[in-house]
Amino acid sequence: MKKYCLALDLKDDPELIAEYEKWHLPENSWPEVQESIKKSGIASMEIYRTGNRLFMIIETSDVFDPVQKAANDATNPDVKKWEGLMSRFQAPLPWAGDNEKWVTMKRIFQL
Repeated sequence: MKKYCLALDLKDDPELIAEYEKWHLPENSWPEVQESIKKSGIASMEIYRTGNRLFMIIETSDVFDPVQKAANDATNPDVKKWEGLMSRFQAPLPWAGDNEKWVTMKRIFQL
């Protein structure tokens, strides 16, 4: 099992943040997007928020490949539509690369 921690900002607008959270309620999530996540080898995904900063923890199978996941997402019309919708709310971190949304975090401590 592998674990990835990622960060992303939301636009600092309380109404947009509330709407973003609403889209992530179980009754509003898209089954097609959830299925693509599971098929990629992601076993568990959680998103946390503080202010306008998001923190995602994913646990994956040992064969999970983030590059392959990105390639699959780029050709999946449901994922592309979802990502387009979510981009309305998201603001890349200042140090994010070109076209990079979620930035992988570096673990600096473990107990």
